[in-house]
Amino acid sequence: KVTELVLDNCRSSNGEIEGLNDSFKELEFLSMANVELTSLAKLPTLSKLRKLELSDNIISGGLEVLAERCPNLTYLNLSGNKIKDLGTVEALQNLKNLKSLDLFNCEITNLEDYRDSIFELLQQITYLDGFDQEDNEAPDSEDDDDEEGDEDDDDEDEDEAGPPGEYEEEDDEDDGGSDLGEGEEEEEVGLSYLMKEEIQDEDDDDDYVEEGGDEEEEAEGIRGEKRKREPEDEGEEEDD
Repeated sequence: KVTELVLDNCRSSNGEIEGLNDSFKELEFLSMANVELTSLAKLPTLSKLRKLELSDNIISGGLEVLAERCPNLTYLNLSGNKIKDLGTVEALQNLKNLKSLDLFNCEITNLEDYRDSIFELLQQITYLDGFDQEDNEAPDSEDDDDEEGDEDDDDEDEDEAGPPGEYEEEDDEDDGGSDLGEGEEEEEVGLSYLMKEEIQDEDDDDDYVEEGGDEEEEAEGIRGEKRKREPEDEGEEEDD
């Protein structure tokens, strides 16, 4: 049931990687980069394989095996191998579904009119070393393009509609802010009210003291008048 398998940087033994066999019938993507592979003679039959990564190995020929074992390949990466001439690449003509071929960092790329020669030899391919004949860059893959398109659509929908719960959170924040504001207002009103009461109490106390003082002064005045009158009364009695 495995459809993708990456064995990069493993080490091949006698031209094969232990455990890689015909049982991987559902395999669609296989990567064996930098595994010191010298030949494809022991490559298992993988009829559903579409993408094969074989970069940075020591392969110099025997590419006809690919058409026999992996007839449905659409992408083949042989960059960084020991492929030197067009005769070696000619064996790939039998890969009728091949659309993209990578020979970057192989000695064959030093040949005069290398790109034109490969496109003429392998007329089924669209991209060589990541570019077509008009130097347009190849997409990563058709599947990736579809997934990116779906993701872009999803992102647009999210931008238009907004993340779920965003407005609810904002409402909650607004509600919380308003509650806090009311609380602060209530607190301020309460303090000012209390301060007014204290001021009034102080005024009342002052008034009370002042009133008390007036009463005492009045009482003292009355007493003084009485004292003045008493001697006068005594003198009148003596005269009588």
